[in-house]
Formats: sequence, C-alpha cells, structure tokens
Amino acid sequence: MPQKRVTRHTISNEHERGIGANKTLLDHDDLITFSYKYADLSHGVFHFNDRDVHYFVRFIQRLHDLSRYRVSELKTSRNSTLRFHPIDWNDTTQSSFGLPNEEQLVEQPYQFSLSVNEHGRIHGFFIDNVFYIVWFDPAHQLYS
Repeated sequence: MPQKRVTRHTISNEHERGIGANKTLLDHDDLITFSYKYADLSHGVFHFNDRDVHYFVRFIQRLHDLSRYRVSELKTSRNSTLRFHPIDWNDTTQSSFGLPNEEQLVEQPYQFSLSVNEHGRIHGFFIDNVFYIVWFDPAHQLYS
C-alpha cells in the first residue's frame, strides 16, 4: 500500500496563523513582564510565609495591572496607590539585594506597592522591559 503524502503549508503572517484578522496585534516591545529568576523566597525578613490568600490575590491583581504599562510610563507614573519609585539603599535597612554580580546586574533597584498600605511592597529591578522580583515586603521592612 502506498504511503499517504502529507503537504505542509508555510504560513507567513500572523493573521493566517490564527491570531485572527479581527484582533489587533499589540506592540509589546516595552510592556512590562515579570520574572522570578532572582526572587529570594527564603529571605529572613522579606517573605510571604505568614500571608493569607488575600495577599496573593492582590499580588496577582497588581501584576496584571502593571503588565499593561510600558516601562517608561511606569517609571514616570505619579500614581499614589502604586508608589513606584527607585530604592536608595542609603535610606534602607539593607545595603543591596545581595545577588551575585549585583553591581553588573542591577542598574537601579525599584519598589512598588501592592495596595495603599495593607499588603506592603515588592522590590526588584529592570533589565530591559522585564521586572525581576527579588523581595516580597508585606510588612514594610525595607525602610525603617
């Protein structure tokens, strides 16, 4: 019995691949994404071990909201509930994240709040449009 020949079509544009002509392709070049590559989940001070489910729901909601920002928009935002700003290690309880090769890796550390005061802050840094989360600070312990 002869083998059945399978024809494969080369698809050259996104609309033909199934993204659909009815959807607008977003320019994601500068939209923020998040990484846990450098997350310190066992830090003695910055952890979420004693948090309830509401903390994690708020965390996911905040990341969802921030993923709609461009890096430049977030860095210039004056949103009082977001409270996104650079970290000045001279004003904190820590001198750095303590990451290997941190001086080459971290150009500027940043923090943002999960809610007005209830759930604390997230600390990390950008490389391009990726925000690397390092510490969870639900008890506001970075600043004394």
